[in-house]
Amino acid sequence: MADVFVSYARSDKERVAPLVAAIEAQGWSVWWDPEIDAGQQFDDQIEAELQAAKAVLVVWTTASVASRWVRGEAREAADRGVLVPARFDGARMPMDVRAIHTTDLDGWGDNPNSAPFQALLRALGAMIVRQGGPSGGTTAAAAAASNRIGICVLPFANMSGDPEQEYFSDGITEDVITDLSKVSALAVVSRNSAFMYKGKLVDVPKVARELKVQYVLEGSVRKSGGRVRISAQLVDGANNDNVWAERYDRDLNDIFALQDEISEAIVKALKLKLLPEEKKAIEQRGTSNLDAYNLYLMARQHYATGNEGDIRRNDAIVRLCQRAVQIDPNYAQAWALMAIGQMLARLFRGGQADEGLAAAERALALDGNLAAAHAVKARILSESGRHDEAGNEIEVALRLDPESYEVNRSAAYLRFRQKRLQDAIRHFEKAQSLMETDASSANMLITCYTAIGDTESARRAAQITLARSQKALVQDPSNGAAMGFSCCALALLGQAESAKGWMSRALLIDPDNTNMRYNFACTLATFLNDVDGAIELLTPLFDGISAGLLNHAKADPDLDSVRADPRFQSMVAAAEARLAASS
Repeated sequence: MADVFVSYARSDKERVAPLVAAIEAQGWSVWWDPEIDAGQQFDDQIEAELQAAKAVLVVWTTASVASRWVRGEAREAADRGVLVPARFDGARMPMDVRAIHTTDLDGWGDNPNSAPFQALLRALGAMIVRQGGPSGGTTAAAAAASNRIGICVLPFANMSGDPEQEYFSDGITEDVITDLSKVSALAVVSRNSAFMYKGKLVDVPKVARELKVQYVLEGSVRKSGGRVRISAQLVDGANNDNVWAERYDRDLNDIFALQDEISEAIVKALKLKLLPEEKKAIEQRGTSNLDAYNLYLMARQHYATGNEGDIRRNDAIVRLCQRAVQIDPNYAQAWALMAIGQMLARLFRGGQADEGLAAAERALALDGNLAAAHAVKARILSESGRHDEAGNEIEVALRLDPESYEVNRSAAYLRFRQKRLQDAIRHFEKAQSLMETDASSANMLITCYTAIGDTESARRAAQITLARSQKALVQDPSNGAAMGFSCCALALLGQAESAKGWMSRALLIDPDNTNMRYNFACTLATFLNDVDGAIELLTPLFDGISAGLLNHAKADPDLDSVRADPRFQSMVAAAEARLAASS
C-alpha cells in the first residue's frame, strides 16, 4: 500500500502526472488509478488503497469538482483526517471540505523547487508523519519532515513594573518566534497558540503535551532607562528539566545583537546546525535604529488589539510609523504597517481612494519580498474595485508567506468582495488561527457560513467571536468593534434580547463608530429580521461612507434582505454620486 493516494479527474491526467512524479521523487510511494491492473475489481482496489494511505491528495480542478468519485474520496479522506487538498485554476471546492487549508498549484510550473510545490510537500510530510510514516521514504525532505524539533516560545513576561511596556516584551517574543521559524530543523508553534498562555501560570509539561512540542522557551524582559535585562530558559517538555538558561543585562542599543544571540544559543543548545542562509536571515533586521524599532513595536501592539474601526487606534498606528520612518527612511516594515493604518483609517472615516498606496509602494521599493506590503497593496486596490491587480498582489504575497496573518486577511477580503465565499472562508479561517486577538475574521466567518447555509460552522464561528470579543471588552470596555461583533454572535446563538441590549448601550457610548454601526445593521438585517432598524442605522453611515466600505456593502450577503428596499437603493445611489463628484 502507498503512502500517498492521489484523487483526481481522469481528464486532468496530463496535469497530474508531473505532480505524481515530483512526489515520488521525494521518496514516498504514490498510488493513482492508472496503476490498476487489468481485470482487477476497480472499486475494491480503490477502497483498499484509500483506507491504507497515510495522506490523500485531492487535486481540485473544474473537472474534479464535478466528479462524484473525487468528491466521495475527498469526504472519505476528510472523515479519516488524512485529506491534503490542492487545486488548479482557483477551482471552487465542495462545501464540506472547503475550510481545510488548500495549496494553490497554479504557479508550480512542474518545478519541484517552486514555492507552491514546497508548500504541498510540507503538508504531505506533516500528514504522513502524523499517521506513522514515512514508510520507506528516505529522501532528505521526508527525513526533515519527521525530524523537526517542536518548540513553543511562551510570551515573555513584562518585568518592567509598567504595563505600558507590555508592547516591548510582546515584540521581543514575536521576534524570537520569527527568528526561530527561519531554522529549518525547528517546528515553531504559531504566535496565536503561544499567546493563549499569556499572563497564566503555566505547567510546562502540560503545555508541551497540549501543543505536541518537545521544548518550551520561557522568558522575561525588564526595560529601564537605557538598559534591558532579558532572562530566558529552554525547558524539556518531557521532564521539566532546563536544557539552557541565560540572563542578559545589556545596553538597550544592543537589543538586535541580543536577539540574534538568544536564537543562536537555542540552536546550539539543541545541538542543531544553523545553516549560513538561516543565520543570515535571522540577522537581517528591518532597522538598526533602536528608536525606530521601539516606535514600530508600539504601532504593532496597537494593530494587534484588533479594533479596526477605532479611528484613534488607526491614527496612532500612522503617527508612530511616520515617526519611525522619519528616523529610518529605509524601514520597510514600518512603511507597510503605516499603509495598513492609513488604509483602515480611510475605510472607516473616508478619504482618498488610494490612501496608503504610496506607503505600501515605498515598502516594496525597499523590500520587494515583504509579503505584508504586497498584502496591504492588494487590499487597497481591492477597496477601489481593482480586483485583478489586487489578485496579482495577493498571489505574490501568498507565495512569499502563506503563514502571514495580514496576507490571509487581505486574501480573504478580496475573495469576499469577489463573492468567492469558499476561498474567503479558507483565508479567514487561517487568519483567525494566526492571531489570538482576531475577532474580526471570526465575525466574517459568521457571515460567510450563514450565506452558504452551513449552520454548524456559523455557530462555531459565533462562539469564537463572542469569546474573543468579550476578552477584548474586559481590556477596553469602549472597544466598538468588539461590541459589534458580540451582538452579531449573540443574535446568531439565539440570544436576541441580549444582542439588542448591547446595541442600545453601545450606541450611547460610541454613536459615531462606523464599524460598530455597520455590524449592528448587519445583525438586524440578517439575524433579527428588522429591516427598518437596519436602514435607520445605515442612513447616517451612508452620508459619509467611504468607497471601500460601500463596495464591501454591495458584496455583503448580510445586507441581502435590505437591497430591494427603496430607502437602501436611494442611499447607495446618493453615496455613489457623492463619491463620483469628489473623485
